[in-house]
Amino acid sequence: MPKLDRYLLRDFVQSFLATLIVLLTVSLGGVLVDVLGEIADGGLPARLLLSQLGLQLLVYLPLVLPLALMLGLMLAVARLYRDSEMAVLNAVGVGPRRLLRPLLMAVLPVVLLVGLCSLWLGPWAQRTAAKMVEQANRSLIVAGLEPGRFTSLPGGGIVYIDGMSEDGRTLQGVFLQREREDRIDVVTASGGSLEFGGDRDRFLRLVDGHRVEGPIGGGLDFRLMRYAVNEVALPDRAEDRGEDDPAIASTLDLFGDGRPAAIAELHGRLAPPLLALGFALLTVPLARSSPRQQRYGRLMLGFLAYLVGLNLMFIGVRMLADGRLPAPAGLWWLTLPLLAFALWLYLRDGRLPRPRRVAA
Repeated sequence: MPKLDRYLLRDFVQSFLATLIVLLTVSLGGVLVDVLGEIADGGLPARLLLSQLGLQLLVYLPLVLPLALMLGLMLAVARLYRDSEMAVLNAVGVGPRRLLRPLLMAVLPVVLLVGLCSLWLGPWAQRTAAKMVEQANRSLIVAGLEPGRFTSLPGGGIVYIDGMSEDGRTLQGVFLQREREDRIDVVTASGGSLEFGGDRDRFLRLVDGHRVEGPIGGGLDFRLMRYAVNEVALPDRAEDRGEDDPAIASTLDLFGDGRPAAIAELHGRLAPPLLALGFALLTVPLARSSPRQQRYGRLMLGFLAYLVGLNLMFIGVRMLADGRLPAPAGLWWLTLPLLAFALWLYLRDGRLPRPRRVAA
């Protein structure tokens, strides 16, 4: 590899990795907030935090990697212009077309990684996360109920259990305390089980126990009851995804699926690597500047261009899913013109305008 290619490739890769680390940190914070919200609502157990966080991050990688690639390359090329290195390269006959080889050496592996995440890793992460949540929904552990531990219930109240079966479906020795307005309710049971109702409702079915109810502030208005069966509401479980959900289907299965939702999902997975390649080719002409010119204005222009392209992709996916866009059109109306425009702009970059003829 020529020394110039090695120098430029190293500069491109270092700038891309630095940008990627920053964007991944920001994305990780956003994903963490979403997962913590589901845990706070009781839909997910706290013990699935790290696994769900990692799987959801894989889902967002096809959206983060193209942006990191574009911004990283723009920062690297803008630095070449700012430090007058590009002027020196142009003086010795190295133009934008000569930069294409080191640029593609840095871009193509990232585009392949985006395609891998979009077509395989992302759907696999979705399926794995859905299976983990579905398995956890069938266990008492997902509700935060563990032997020897006090657990808060929705609407107020505390529950304590002595033991639990290995599959997490049945329990032994239950103590439950709840407050309703100015009265306190204490329930004990020798055993119980986890039951389901409706789409997402869950409740504890307690058997063979006692219930004591009385005033909180004092008084003798107490009632003692013995029951055979008593039911206590638990946090709603997370919504289960069906096996025919296109979001968790493999890419090969989507090719033979004629449903509008499946077609939209397929084109939504094919678009990110093409967008990554198109925006990467736009970096060199967009980053062109004079040595003393500020580079952050061009950087903001590239960021806005990426946001517009990403929003158009989301709008196109929604229109395909709703049937408002014909299936053969897909997202080709977005990706192919972007690639053609980026290639034309890249090849045209750096060319001097033809001198005007002076009239005799």
